[in-house]
Amino acid sequence: MKIILKGRNTEVTPALRDYAEKRLGKLSKYIEGLGEVYVTLLVEKDRHRVEVTIPLNGLILRGEEETSDMYSSIDLVEEKLEKQIEKYKTRINKKTKTKTIREMAIAYEYEQDEPRVVRNKKFPLKPMPMEEAILQMNLLGHNFFVFSNGETEEVNVIYRRKDGNYGLIEPEV
Repeated sequence: MKIILKGRNTEVTPALRDYAEKRLGKLSKYIEGLGEVYVTLLVEKDRHRVEVTIPLNGLILRGEEETSDMYSSIDLVEEKLEKQIEKYKTRINKKTKTKTIREMAIAYEYEQDEPRVVRNKKFPLKPMPMEEAILQMNLLGHNFFVFSNGETEEVNVIYRRKDGNYGLIEPEV
C-alpha cells in the first residue's frame, strides 16, 4: 500500500506523515492488494480536515473528517473507512464467499431486500453494472452516481431518493 499525502494550507511534517501512514496503514489488513491511498490534509481557519480516497478495482472508497486537531481528524477518518469496509465485507460475506470487489458489489445488490430502484427516468446521454454503481455511490456517501452501464453501453445515473430507495436515470433513445 502506497500512501500519497499532500497538504493544502498546511505543511506536512515528518511526524504528521508518519502518523497518517501508521493509522491508514491499518486499512491494508481489510483489503488484500490495496494500491495507492490518496490523502489530503487541509486547514481552514481553526478546522483541520482529512480527505482520503482509495481506488479499488474500479470502485472508490472515500472518507472525510474535520476537527480542531489534525491527528484527531486522521483517527476519525481511519475509523470511518474501517467501518465502511467492514460493513460491506461482512454484509456480503454472510451469504457469499466472494473475493473481488466486483463480486462483492453484485452480491450486495442481490442480498438487499430494500432499498430498491423505484423510479426510472430517461435522459439523453452514455454505459457499468447497476449493482456496482449502487455500491460505489454508497461507498462514496453521495446521493447520486453517474456510471457507464456495462449491459446497455450507455451512461446512467443512479441516485438516492428521499424515501431511502434508489432511482435510475437512463438516456432516452
